[in-house]
Amino acid sequence: MLCRSEVTDCDQAVVRIGTETTSEVVAVPPPRIYRCEMAPVGVGPLVKRWRGHRRLSQLDLANVAGVSPKHLSFVETGRSRPSPELLLTLARHLEVPLRERNDLLLAAGYAPRFDETELGSPTMAPVRDTLAVLLDRHDPYPGVLLDRCWNVVMANKAASLLAGLIPAELAGPPINLFRASLHPDGLAAHTRNFDDWALYLLDQLRRLVNVTADPALAELEREVLAYPTVVGSIADRRGRTDAPSALVLSCELTVEGRDLSLLTTLTTFGSPLDITLDELMIELFYPTDDATASALAELTGL
Repeated sequence: MLCRSEVTDCDQAVVRIGTETTSEVVAVPPPRIYRCEMAPVGVGPLVKRWRGHRRLSQLDLANVAGVSPKHLSFVETGRSRPSPELLLTLARHLEVPLRERNDLLLAAGYAPRFDETELGSPTMAPVRDTLAVLLDRHDPYPGVLLDRCWNVVMANKAASLLAGLIPAELAGPPINLFRASLHPDGLAAHTRNFDDWALYLLDQLRRLVNVTADPALAELEREVLAYPTVVGSIADRRGRTDAPSALVLSCELTVEGRDLSLLTTLTTFGSPLDITLDELMIELFYPTDDATASALAELTGL
């Protein structure tokens, strides 16, 4: 199955071409633009807002960034125009994503430093080929490439098997992993340990909202928190103090009458200097037992 991202936010379009097992992106999509609500304000308030978002005092940030608290105060109040180097230093210590680092530079009157290269472009061919190898060689176990909002960008054959459980209204394009997993008509109906798995997904979504300050992700969080499955799950877990009984939480699914038990790993690029790469992540699922491994091999025919 082939998927590629195409439009602007957490509801961006994804084009799916063919049914053969492939993870290759074959066309250059138009730019994806995640806009941040912080963009229209000046650089000083932006820095202050990110500092507040990370719950750091002026003194804390000034110390780690190697500037005086007085100078940082002048930057935040607009009395001093920061150099691009200082802005990038502050952004690094505030763990600001690359996309929003460009916003900081633009707000201060500087040119953006970080490009956004489309995954389908010739420049990205080595990266795209690497991603395709990772996903295709992971069959018969599910593997997907996700964007910043956890929309599926690329997928292998085993992942498309799970996508077949999702009704048309949730299948996009794009397939959003949070919606598909938490909606009562989606994978929630096939997840035996939904309460535990939903809590894991909600924690991941909350972390993304905190890291990116992206209003589109915040809106997605509000949406899924209103799903009856999620509301019921939160109510059921209230007051529970169960001790963990396993080393890692697994996703327990029933697919075509087969019980599957899968653990998940998340992989990102270690040192991205491009916005597209900074916002991509690979999720690979692995069987926790021999029965799941055998069932996936049989279900996928691989």
